[in-house]
Amino acid sequence: MGLPLVTNIGSRGRRRRYLMGAAGLAFTVLVAVALVAFGVARGARLVLFVPLFVAALGFRQGRTGT
Repeated sequence: MGLPLVTNIGSRGRRRRYLMGAAGLAFTVLVAVALVAFGVARGARLVLFVPLFVAALGFRQGRTGT
């Protein structure tokens, strides 16, 4: 049996989290393009995990309201 979903942020907080998710995603894409354009080693591109994680977290928090 699952727990009931309780939202603890309002529409303004959700919008802010969506914007943070979008900004994180845009930043990740820009940095990825720059890394590929400058020929950075594939292993060094793992650093993209951090901003991508922040973007995903922002979208998830905005969607679920937590």
